[in-house]
Amino acid sequence: MELLVRISGVLLVALALLHVGFPRYFRWTEDLAPLSLINRQMMYVHTFFVALTVLLMGGLAAFYPSGFFTPFGGVVSLMFAVFWFVRLLFQLFGYSSALWRGKRFETTVHIVFLFLWSFLSALYFMVFLSVHYTKASALFD
Repeated sequence: MELLVRISGVLLVALALLHVGFPRYFRWTEDLAPLSLINRQMMYVHTFFVALTVLLMGGLAAFYPSGFFTPFGGVVSLMFAVFWFVRLLFQLFGYSSALWRGKRFETTVHIVFLFLWSFLSALYFMVFLSVHYTKASALFD
């Protein structure tokens, strides 16, 4: 399971780096122009901090996967599981299906992210269980 944690870290680092292209891909210069300065800047600042958070989560998992299999790491894993499960819920219920339905690329991205958020939330919950519940640990050995 440590290998899966490391793989999840690499995926998260890649996801964080994708955020660099968001302003250009989503045409923020044009689309955000009508907004007030504070709202425009909040989009950039919040995107930066989301990317930084994802990068740090990924770095931790990619470079220190064994740390997740300690009592403290198990608690961190539970926090990661909650974070990614809530992200999954937002993928399902926070975005209008009009954004992706009937559009091949957008539908593919939507499905890929459904799988990614499911994988991350399940993985980190399993890590938590394996650390904090001996019987559950036997399931993953």
